Amino acid sequence: MGGPIYGPGGVHIYPHGLRAGRRDGGQPALSMRSPVLDEFRTNKARKWELQDIFGYVVEFSGDQHGSRFIQQKLESATNEEKQAIFDEIVPANTLHLMQDVFGNYVIQKLFEYGSPMHKAILANTMEGHVLTLSLQLYGCRVVQKAIEYTPPERQALFVGEIESHVLECVQNANGNHVIQKMIERISPDMLGFIGAFKGHVGELSMHTYGCRVLQRCLEYLPEDRTRPLLDELHNHTLTLIQNSFGNYVVQFVLEHGQLHDRNQVLKALRGHMLAMSRHKFASNVCEKALLCADPDNRRVLIEELMTPDQEGVNPIVMMMKDQYANYVLQRALAVVDGHQKEQLSALIRPHLLNMRKHSSAYSKHLAASECLT
Repeated sequence: MGGPIYGPGGVHIYPHGLRAGRRDGGQPALSMRSPVLDEFRTNKARKWELQDIFGYVVEFSGDQHGSRFIQQKLESATNEEKQAIFDEIVPANTLHLMQDVFGNYVIQKLFEYGSPMHKAILANTMEGHVLTLSLQLYGCRVVQKAIEYTPPERQALFVGEIESHVLECVQNANGNHVIQKMIERISPDMLGFIGAFKGHVGELSMHTYGCRVLQRCLEYLPEDRTRPLLDELHNHTLTLIQNSFGNYVVQFVLEHGQLHDRNQVLKALRGHMLAMSRHKFASNVCEKALLCADPDNRRVLIEELMTPDQEGVNPIVMMMKDQYANYVLQRALAVVDGHQKEQLSALIRPHLLNMRKHSSAYSKHLAASECLT
């Protein structure tokens, strides 16, 4: 395999991925570690300092234990030590380490503890690579850290590199975290890509990662940026609440949204409370609706649950026996008040004894309610 490769200035560069290990069958694999890293990993008695690994910083950064050592030391390193670490990494090894399982943490620490010049140069090395890094498992973490520790003018350049691919990023396991960080940390007037979400709110709400991004939008962006998204979301409420991801977006609106938007969701639920209560995902929204609604809307929703159908069958018994609706009923008991509380309790009590005979787990929760004791 050959020995170590020597880079500029005689710095040792050990090929990425060629670390000591064992081949199948338990036979030792050829070690590509330097003697310095080997000693570091075996000599626990020695008190190691950053200066002891100068010339081997890149190799240490790509090693699990070496990376952790550098991270810890950078937090209290002198300016001279930081500069020495920086000079071995930048620029030749920067992008490589940003995408390395252990090396990315060293780059993150340089963004945290490096000088303003260090941060600016690191950010410069990312130019033209922000999209690729954002979609990469380890690179996306570096991009997020860079967003936190760079000035607005640099943040704007990051946004510029991904904005034409923002939907791809939102629906990517790694890229969605970068978009969320941008929404959280960058001024809204610099986030032109939010406009790309229009026409896709329903689709994104029902996406495993898109639902998170939309919630960050609703949490951090001002009314003028979220209004088009919310208006579009209200067109899909009943579909979203029955979706494994979309229900979380609607719950977020109920809990944190403005009164107008909460009322829009509550309006969509009217006439569908029983059916939605029996649905695995929608039942969570029904609970949240009962919890977050104003007293008048809450009374309307609970009244719907107590009203017999056209054949005279009261939905309460059905809810008591349902694996999802029984939780909605429990929530209703917890928030109901006044005369309606007495009505609801009176409808439930006669059926509890019969359900107890069948050892229903649901009846145990209902029976424990203070309203029914």
